Amino acid sequence: MPVRVLGIDPGLTRCGVGIVDVAANRTAVLVHVSVIRTPPDMPLERRLLAIGTQIEELLEEHRPVAFAIERVFAQHNLRTVMGTAQISGVALHAAARRGLPVGLHTPSEVKAAITGYGSAEKRQVQTMVARILGLAELPKPADAADALAIAICHAWRSPGGGAAQPGAGAADGPLTPAQQAWHAAESSARSSGAPRRLAR
Repeated sequence: MPVRVLGIDPGLTRCGVGIVDVAANRTAVLVHVSVIRTPPDMPLERRLLAIGTQIEELLEEHRPVAFAIERVFAQHNLRTVMGTAQISGVALHAAARRGLPVGLHTPSEVKAAITGYGSAEKRQVQTMVARILGLAELPKPADAADALAIAICHAWRSPGGGAAQPGAGAADGPLTPAQQAWHAAESSARSSGAPRRLAR
């Protein structure tokens, strides 16, 4: 039975949301994709409420069984990372209210899972997401493609989502090049600290 995952690319001005159904053989189908936007001149509390409300509505409408979001980390632009962290908190609260299992994924992990290369450019991510989902056009803007990539990555990593798990042996089948790259990216992220965010 397909696994329905909601992926979030958190942002205060643009918050990408992607929902996919992923079968055990790793085939994926697009369910929903959108970008929730709030104007910079809106009071912060109203922006958080607006985004949180729309996430809640999507959870209620599509009923995913899992929730995935980009892992927040420090970067040079403190204002940007604060907004990202605030939206992440709102989104995680919505997932927790429904008892959904949550996956936090670094950009390198997502890129490696989708493209086989942990430092892929945004165009490569968009191209591979379109290919995986059988889309006629690239998902735009980048926030939308990133959200879908996060959801697909999470499904492929999860039991029943079609991906070999860390430590899987020959009985489980060999890792694909993309899965091998993901493991390398994950190891690198753990040893060298936080990577860059997915390109906006």
